[in-house]
Amino acid sequence: AMNVLGRGLFEVKQYEDAISVYEAELAMRRRLGSSEHNILVVQSSLATTYQSLGRREQALSFRQDIYSKCLSLHGEEHQNTLYEANNLAISLFALERFGEGKSILRKMMPVARRTLGDDSIVTLTMRKLYARALYEDTGATVDDLSEAVTTLEETERTARRVMGGAHPLVCGIGKNLREAR
Repeated sequence: AMNVLGRGLFEVKQYEDAISVYEAELAMRRRLGSSEHNILVVQSSLATTYQSLGRREQALSFRQDIYSKCLSLHGEEHQNTLYEANNLAISLFALERFGEGKSILRKMMPVARRTLGDDSIVTLTMRKLYARALYEDTGATVDDLSEAVTTLEETERTARRVMGGAHPLVCGIGKNLREAR
């Protein structure tokens, strides 16, 4: 019931109240010896809420912890770990720490492609994020910009084939492609 309340508060943009609920839920789950997975779910909700409030350092701290625990709990090939690699990269990019984010994605993209396939939403999102980091980085070279455009063109083709042109991910990739060009 607490997670429903937290999500409801988040949806109506009552972020501070949502944080209070999520922190209470986290404390309760730890006290009751809840599974590591359930604790990670609450921590992820907290990270997302901190990010929405612009509290990027706190969000990043949670994302680093979640990613590390997912690696330990599930290994690098598990869908949750790959999903959290994307979340960690997003948090790093929000703080303009492009090098670290790109490094994680370069390591995990081949894992995602091998375990989930090229058509997976996690794999497609990872490629989109990587390309975005290439062109948003202030130190981007001409080669980086070219790689970003090529990656986004390939990713958009695959995403459009798999999900159709109206899917939000496809639209987002298209927007990134226009920016990269």
